[in-house]
Amino acid sequence: MIFPSNRVRIMLATKPVDFRMGHDGLAALVKNELHKDPFTGTVFVYRSRKADRLKLIYWDGSGLVMAYKRLEEHTFTWPDIRDGLMTLGHAQFEALFAGIDWRRVSAVEARAPTAIE
Repeated sequence: MIFPSNRVRIMLATKPVDFRMGHDGLAALVKNELHKDPFTGTVFVYRSRKADRLKLIYWDGSGLVMAYKRLEEHTFTWPDIRDGLMTLGHAQFEALFAGIDWRRVSAVEARAPTAIE
Protein backbone atom coordinates (compact mmCIF):
# COMPACT_ATOMS: atom_id res chain seq x y z
CA MET A 1 0.00 0.00 0.00
CA ILE A 2 1.06 3.56 -0.59
CA PHE A 3 1.04 5.16 2.84
CA PRO A 4 0.06 8.80 3.32
CA SER A 5 2.84 11.23 4.21
CA ASN A 6 4.06 11.64 7.79
CA ARG A 7 2.30 15.01 7.95
CA VAL A 8 -1.17 13.51 7.46
CA ARG A 9 -3.36 13.13 10.54
CA ILE A 10 -4.69 9.61 11.14
CA MET A 11 -7.93 9.14 13.06
CA LEU A 12 -9.22 5.72 14.13
CA ALA A 13 -12.96 5.31 14.60
CA THR A 14 -13.35 3.05 17.61
CA LYS A 15 -16.88 1.82 16.87
CA PRO A 16 -17.38 -0.93 14.22
CA VAL A 17 -19.20 0.08 11.03
CA ASP A 18 -21.22 -1.69 8.35
CA PHE A 19 -18.60 -2.80 5.82
CA ARG A 20 -21.06 -2.69 2.93
CA MET A 21 -20.56 1.11 2.93
CA GLY A 22 -18.47 2.70 0.23
CA HIS A 23 -16.75 6.06 -0.18
CA ASP A 24 -19.85 8.20 0.23
CA GLY A 25 -21.28 6.27 3.19
CA LEU A 26 -18.01 6.42 5.12
CA ALA A 27 -17.56 10.12 4.32
CA ALA A 28 -21.11 10.73 5.60
CA LEU A 29 -20.21 8.92 8.84
CA VAL A 30 -17.16 11.15 9.25
CA LYS A 31 -19.28 14.26 8.86
CA ASN A 32 -22.50 13.29 10.67
CA GLU A 33 -21.37 10.96 13.46
CA LEU A 34 -17.75 11.91 14.07
CA HIS A 35 -18.35 15.63 13.40
CA LYS A 36 -15.21 16.00 11.27
CA ASP A 37 -14.66 17.19 7.71
CA PRO A 38 -13.82 14.22 5.44
CA PHE A 39 -12.22 16.52 2.85
CA THR A 40 -9.28 17.82 4.91
CA GLY A 41 -6.76 15.11 3.98
CA THR A 42 -7.09 13.34 7.32
CA VAL A 43 -7.06 9.54 7.08
CA PHE A 44 -10.11 7.96 8.76
CA VAL A 45 -9.74 4.28 9.64
CA TYR A 46 -12.76 2.04 10.33
CA ARG A 47 -13.04 -1.47 11.71
CA SER A 48 -15.40 -4.36 11.08
CA ARG A 49 -17.34 -6.12 13.81
CA LYS A 50 -15.05 -9.19 13.68
CA ALA A 51 -11.90 -6.99 13.83
CA ASP A 52 -10.37 -8.89 10.91
CA ARG A 53 -11.01 -6.09 8.39
CA LEU A 54 -10.32 -2.40 8.12
CA LYS A 55 -11.27 0.32 5.67
CA LEU A 56 -9.77 3.73 5.39
CA ILE A 57 -10.73 6.83 3.47
CA TYR A 58 -8.95 10.08 2.84
CA TRP A 59 -9.17 13.02 0.48
CA ASP A 60 -6.02 13.31 -1.64
CA GLY A 61 -6.92 16.67 -3.16
CA SER A 62 -8.65 15.31 -6.25
CA GLY A 63 -10.91 12.57 -4.89
CA LEU A 64 -11.75 10.24 -2.02
CA VAL A 65 -9.40 7.29 -1.70
CA MET A 66 -10.65 4.12 -0.01
CA ALA A 67 -8.49 1.16 0.95
CA TYR A 68 -9.68 -2.16 2.37
CA LYS A 69 -7.68 -4.89 4.07
CA ARG A 70 -8.70 -8.28 5.43
CA LEU A 71 -6.39 -10.45 7.52
CA GLU A 72 -6.72 -14.10 6.58
CA GLU A 73 -5.75 -15.85 9.82
CA HIS A 74 -5.65 -13.19 12.52
CA THR A 75 -7.45 -10.09 13.74
CA PHE A 76 -6.29 -6.50 14.01
CA THR A 77 -5.52 -5.09 17.46
CA TRP A 78 -8.17 -2.45 18.20
CA PRO A 79 -8.84 -0.19 21.14
CA ASP A 80 -11.92 -0.79 23.29
CA ILE A 81 -15.18 -0.22 21.44
CA ARG A 82 -16.67 3.16 22.29
CA ASP A 83 -18.11 6.05 20.37
CA GLY A 84 -15.55 8.46 19.08
CA LEU A 85 -12.17 8.87 17.53
CA MET A 86 -8.62 8.28 18.53
CA THR A 87 -5.49 9.68 16.89
CA LEU A 88 -2.75 7.32 15.73
CA GLY A 89 0.82 8.21 14.93
CA HIS A 90 2.20 7.28 11.53
CA ALA A 91 4.31 4.41 12.91
CA GLN A 92 1.30 3.09 14.85
CA PHE A 93 -0.84 3.23 11.71
CA GLU A 94 1.73 1.29 9.69
CA ALA A 95 1.87 -1.35 12.44
CA LEU A 96 -1.93 -1.57 12.58
CA PHE A 97 -2.15 -1.94 8.80
CA ALA A 98 0.50 -4.69 8.90
CA GLY A 99 -1.48 -6.59 11.56
CA ILE A 100 1.03 -5.82 14.33
CA ASP A 101 0.00 -4.70 17.82
CA TRP A 102 0.24 -0.93 17.28
CA ARG A 103 0.05 -0.20 21.02
CA ARG A 104 3.68 -1.32 21.36
CA VAL A 105 5.00 0.91 18.59
CA SER A 106 6.27 4.44 19.00
CA ALA A 107 8.13 6.66 16.58
CA VAL A 108 11.64 7.82 17.38
CA GLU A 109 11.61 11.55 18.02
CA ALA A 110 14.42 13.40 16.28
CA ARG A 111 15.13 17.09 16.54
CA ALA A 112 16.41 19.07 13.59
CA PRO A 113 20.00 20.27 14.00
CA THR A 114 20.41 23.83 15.20
CA ALA A 115 23.65 24.47 13.32
CA ILE A 116 25.51 23.10 10.35
CA GLU A 117 29.21 22.33 10.77
